[in-house]
This record gives sequence, C-alpha cells and structure tokens, in this order.
Amino acid sequence: MSTPFLLLDFDGVVCDTERAALLAWQDLYDRLGVPLSPGVRATMLGNSAGARVALGDLAGHLGRPVADDEWNWQRERRTARCSAAPARPGVRRLLRAADGAAIVSSSPAAWVEGHLRRLGLLGSFAFLVTGDDTGRHKPAPDLYLLALARAGVDAGDALAVEDSPLGVRAARAAGLRCVAVPWEPAMASGLAGADAVLAGLDELDLRRYQRNEV
Repeated sequence: MSTPFLLLDFDGVVCDTERAALLAWQDLYDRLGVPLSPGVRATMLGNSAGARVALGDLAGHLGRPVADDEWNWQRERRTARCSAAPARPGVRRLLRAADGAAIVSSSPAAWVEGHLRRLGLLGSFAFLVTGDDTGRHKPAPDLYLLALARAGVDAGDALAVEDSPLGVRAARAAGLRCVAVPWEPAMASGLAGADAVLAGLDELDLRRYQRNEV
C-alpha cells in the first residue's frame, strides 16, 4: 500500500506566515501603546476576520478608528515579517515521504508561488490550487474538490493537512480525511473535527493513512 496523496494548506501549514501576520499586529499594538489582550489574541488565531477583530479592538482603546497610515504601517510590517517566515518544521521530511502532494489554499496564487519559490519548495508540489481558482473559498469544499479532480484520486486516497477550523471544515465537506497541525497550541481546541490534531508535522506518520488499493 502507498501513502496518500497529500493536500496541504499553505499559510500556517507549509509556511509560518500566519504567525508572522499575527506578530505584525502585535507590532502595531506596541507602536500605539495598546495591550493586545490574551482574549483578543485568541479570537484572532486562525480567524479570517482577524483584521476586523484587531481594528475594532484598537479603535475601542484609542477612542477613534485606526488611521490609514497606521494600518498601512501594519501591512508593511506583515509583508516584512512574512518575507522572512520559514517553512514549518517537518515540511521537507513529509514531502519526501509522500507519494505526491499539492497545495490547497484560499490565498492568491502569486502569494503562494512567491513564498514557495523563496523557500525552494515550488518543485515539490504536483500543482497548486489557490483562491484564484474558485469563486468560493474555505470552509466551502470547492478548492479541495478541484484538487482531487486535478490529482485524479478519490477522497479516500488523499489526506488533507490543515491548521484552522475553516480549513478542517472544507476538507471534511469534500469527504477527505484531515490532520490538523495548529501552529499555536491554543488553536487545538477548535480543531475537533479533524481525524487527528498533532503538535507538528514531525508527528505525522503517513503509514497510518495509506491508500485503499485493490
């Protein structure tokens, strides 16, 4: 029996860009002299609406909306931090062990391709499915269904790897088995829908998810 075809989320799974983006918000909080509370930080983790959460929280503390120049500064910090974000530990080992892999991400193709090229990983994937390819993104299953069609495999012969509740929901809606590898332990409680929640990619043993070959 062979290992499953891997369908990997990008941000937070292959590359540590999610952590870098959160740190850029911390940079803005520090610049404005506002504390980023544990509760607000926890709400932002893995949340596609995290920017709205932060902007609303900052406005409440400041008594005014975040100014355009302040938000632009945060986005510049995000770009700088993400440009130096490393691959998550265990990614390269996992790709060597797999019998094929693809990226399935709601992010734009230019973002994903640029970082994969920077990390020297672009050639490790058979193809990329990104937010440019479908009208609906995660938690809708469309990106995963498209990836399965491109790979020419059934859902039972593939394995999704995600880091967020929205990603897990998308994978499960596509009929996939899904392993969650949150980049921060506090996120684990929201990933109960996954087949397994692991501390890191180094813990993922693909032999446990072999293809059901005849």
